Amino acid sequence: MNTQKILKGTRILIVDDEEDILDTLTELLDMCKVDRASTFEHAKELLENNIYHVAILDIMGVRGYELLEIAKKRGIPALMLTAHALSKDNLKKSFEKGASYYVPKDEINKIDVFVADILLAEEQNKNVLVKWYERLSGFCDRRFGPNWKDDDPDFWNSLLKY
Repeated sequence: MNTQKILKGTRILIVDDEEDILDTLTELLDMCKVDRASTFEHAKELLENNIYHVAILDIMGVRGYELLEIAKKRGIPALMLTAHALSKDNLKKSFEKGASYYVPKDEINKIDVFVADILLAEEQNKNVLVKWYERLSGFCDRRFGPNWKDDDPDFWNSLLKY
């Protein structure tokens, strides 16, 4: 997959309360048109007044779930990026609330691939969570244990349908 070609010129909103994360993401997505916000208020204003292909939202520090609701209402796919809220509960909550992707900050260097997955799924009208599972279920196995989906297998099976 040629992520440079897929992402070139796309409009992305990045929201995180850590300036170094904003800088890293901006650099990794330098082929995109990037808007940045470090506070809930600024992010809310940007989401309500602009159109984005994808919003990358931190969960902690910027009220990411509230921003996810705004993005969802505006039809903007959201990728939840987190370090401190990395848990099975937040993973499930993110998808229940409509996130397209859930990424641990440990995997930030692959952000271009994850955003491209979202864009391609949107374009092809496919379930992006199947691609998420392919790319990140191994991380979840290592982080949460190999039986992390067993708490609610019906939820995960319904979510991952092609």
